[in-house]
Amino acid sequence: MEKQKILVVDDEEALTNVVRFNLEVEGYEVDTASSAEEALKLDVRQYDLILLDVMMGGMSGFKMAQVLKENYETFSIPIIFCTAKTTEDEMVAGLNLGADDYITKPYSIRNLLARVKSVLRRTSRPKQDDAPRKTDSIDFEGLHIDCDAKRLEVDGVEVPVTRKELELLILLMNNLGKILSREEILARIWDDDVFVLNRTIDVKITRLRKKIGPYGKHIVTRFGYGYGFEK
Repeated sequence: MEKQKILVVDDEEALTNVVRFNLEVEGYEVDTASSAEEALKLDVRQYDLILLDVMMGGMSGFKMAQVLKENYETFSIPIIFCTAKTTEDEMVAGLNLGADDYITKPYSIRNLLARVKSVLRRTSRPKQDDAPRKTDSIDFEGLHIDCDAKRLEVDGVEVPVTRKELELLILLMNNLGKILSREEILARIWDDDVFVLNRTIDVKITRLRKKIGPYGKHIVTRFGYGYGFEK
């Protein structure tokens, strides 16, 4: 079985070495970079996960994530931010960029390994609850989701979306006309051992509405209840 590859981007050399050692003990193949600029010189497409520090000299981790998410070839690579930034607004900003998780420093290696395992588990294979029923695609007017290729098209034009955004849209469209609570959505898309802010769902919904353009109006909000997809 081929090892999963992880890229660790952090300008703290001692911490990077500890993280790399422990990840390799767990069976992962690990590369490191001491800056975002150095990381972007690599073939980032080869990695299954990126552990990314936010505050680095030169380009910040947030900026690097933005670069990756705007590139069709790298937008789906999961990212875990590892940072000393601890305010809720900063965490939401990271999630809004498409991050899959957010760990604040100082963190324990045990916690880091658990987060890595969790993110890789849910991003390396589709979740059964979110899979389309009896079809490998989902269509609604000008929206088309190719569930096998993990591709979203809006009026015939492919639109880059993160893994979580696509899973959320699939979940809503597979439950047409049903309002799902935030708790239901979190339980279906995020694992129990992942810390997710209450505002995470709101952020993902806002991004999805913008990305699907005129069809964003079909993602409805029922205040006090949750979200749904309606005709």
